[in-house]
Amino acid sequence: MELLRDWFKRSFSDPQVVILGVVLLAFFAVVLGLGAWLAPMFASIVIAYLLEAVVGRLQRLGLPRMLAVIIVFLLFMTLFVFLLFGLIPLVSRQLTQLVQQMPNYISQGQELLKGLPAAYPDLISVTQVEGMIGQLGEEAANLGQRLLGWSLASVASLIALVVYLVLVPVLVFFLLKDKAQIIGWVTNRLPEERSLVNRVWSESEVQIANYVRGKAVEIIIVGAVTYITFMVLGLQYAALLATLVGFSVLIPYVGAAVVTVPIALVAYFQFGWGWDFGQVMIAYAIIQALDGNLLVPLLFSEVVNLHPVAIILAILVFGGLWGFWGIFFAIPLATFVKAVINAWPSNVKGDAGTEPEPESS
Repeated sequence: MELLRDWFKRSFSDPQVVILGVVLLAFFAVVLGLGAWLAPMFASIVIAYLLEAVVGRLQRLGLPRMLAVIIVFLLFMTLFVFLLFGLIPLVSRQLTQLVQQMPNYISQGQELLKGLPAAYPDLISVTQVEGMIGQLGEEAANLGQRLLGWSLASVASLIALVVYLVLVPVLVFFLLKDKAQIIGWVTNRLPEERSLVNRVWSESEVQIANYVRGKAVEIIIVGAVTYITFMVLGLQYAALLATLVGFSVLIPYVGAAVVTVPIALVAYFQFGWGWDFGQVMIAYAIIQALDGNLLVPLLFSEVVNLHPVAIILAILVFGGLWGFWGIFFAIPLATFVKAVINAWPSNVKGDAGTEPEPESS
């Protein structure tokens, strides 16, 4: 109890620590309490944050900010319309086709399982195969019920989708156009003496910016290269699988392994065991190797390295709290938490932010 009292007294006797704590509590209270209602606003902030780098580059080339904002916003709307009327319908159509083919795939899988006892009698028995087939049938029935429930629920969420499609572009434009006024309005309502808050933000802002922008570029590059590769190899559902591969980069160490399963299954049911199946898997392995060993070091060279355990823990915690956006921002949020921990008063005597005195010779 005495240790807890000493820690509390040492930490919160500093007004800067109190200000930082209040700001953090207010931020998490808004996100946790109003996150579902403010989802379009959060999505718009993320998109505006990504586009701000392009606006700043055009400004450095000599363009006025308003003209740069208009140019970038028109490019964003072009991409937005392409996704809305090009990629999303294609992916949706291929997903529908895949669902329609599921009974055939299940039948092929059952035939494959029935042949295992004859091929490997010492490893698997007929009883085990019958149990697996029965379980597979139950899982298929449950999957069909979930898909039906999802389709019915999606009708109810159509209005929310329309709200996103209308509100997000409008919010993105005004966030870019009135960036200075919005930031000024927020900072004017913070205490003037907020050195610890500024220190935490300055330590993590560069890392967050590099990560978010780099991750968006990585998703686009990996998804596009995968789509072209699968199209060249003649793999079915290329757009759907490439979209899965692109978004799999959001989950380091796990995403690539998980997406391997649907790719391998689709390739097997289409080509069977053979060179065509091998080509697909080799091509996918090469894409993952180039992503991990070439693209990631180029895009994230300035991002602070975190231990793999910290990354996975951040994905589990923030993904559980905020779903997709929690997974997308897991590493930036982990970096932010690391900056807060580094700035927080420690047990070491003296100021942690000062340089140690040189040793006497």
